Amino acid sequence: MSLFDKIFRKKSENKKQNSSKNATLEVALDTLFVQQFKDKGGKFLYATQKEEILEYLQSIFEENVWESALCFDRDLITNLDVINIKKADNAKVFYTTCEHLVVEDGSILFSSNQLKDAKLTHYPINFIVFAKTSQLIHNKDKALSSIKHRFKKEIPFNISPIKDYLPYKKDPNFLSYGNTNSKNLYLLLLEDL
Repeated sequence: MSLFDKIFRKKSENKKQNSSKNATLEVALDTLFVQQFKDKGGKFLYATQKEEILEYLQSIFEENVWESALCFDRDLITNLDVINIKKADNAKVFYTTCEHLVVEDGSILFSSNQLKDAKLTHYPINFIVFAKTSQLIHNKDKALSSIKHRFKKEIPFNISPIKDYLPYKKDPNFLSYGNTNSKNLYLLLLEDL
């Protein structure tokens, strides 16, 4: 066996090991996020195909007897049209995307791209969030860096997380009274990796 064979075989073996480590890490991120998210009261639905997202969306609207949704995203409005849900500004549910799913605490990060210039508290108590597994990120610092890198010319403002998914839960901490972004939240997560 020549020296070149040894070197190139070693490199290809290292590449295989690194790709399997990355796949394991992604699975671990998914699992950790979902556990954190569900522990905080979030409702989670996982899909591998877009058709499943439409089925879940239909079921959520039927279960909650919602007839309309507040929505700004054109692609998501198309989903609403497919399942015959009206778009309305005074709806009981907000259907949106997000910037990132933060693994370290199970929170979901939004910006002006989703919220425009209104605060989270101005939106309905019920949220349906469409996200992809590629939006999972380790922590808020990395999420903010990612947003800054992705939107170099026009960094979005109004960056806000939702950290709790039980809006009617009483918080004994008097410092947080009236200062919560808690929402009744459904997460539709599409596998895209």
